[in-house]
Amino acid sequence: QGQLVESGGGLVQPGSSLRLSCAASGFTLDYYAIGWVRQAPGKEREGVSCISSSDDNTYYSDSVKGRFTISRDNAKNTVYLQMNSLKPEDPAVYYCAADRHSRLVVAGAPYLEVWGQGTKVTVSS
Repeated sequence: QGQLVESGGGLVQPGSSLRLSCAASGFTLDYYAIGWVRQAPGKEREGVSCISSSDDNTYYSDSVKGRFTISRDNAKNTVYLQMNSLKPEDPAVYYCAADRHSRLVVAGAPYLEVWGQGTKVTVSS
């Protein structure tokens, strides 16, 4: 059974940076698209970023494009989300998720193959 474990969330001020990490175990990321899906209270789930398995193509939602960067280290079976210039609208629980189909990760579909437990990001002055 594959597992994903996120870390790196926390409380930061607007304009600050955070780096989220997602470590995979029980399966190899080589064959999975993996990304980050966030959900804030009262808001719909949003696929924030995704990196494909085959060619490392990346996707970013319009709300984070230019501020967030996703990367993967297959040797460490880990994916990262570098979040810069955090805004008051970024707070949410950020979930790492993996699926063989990148379009599902991009969509933040609820039935992705593997989900992490989530890490909370709070942005407040």
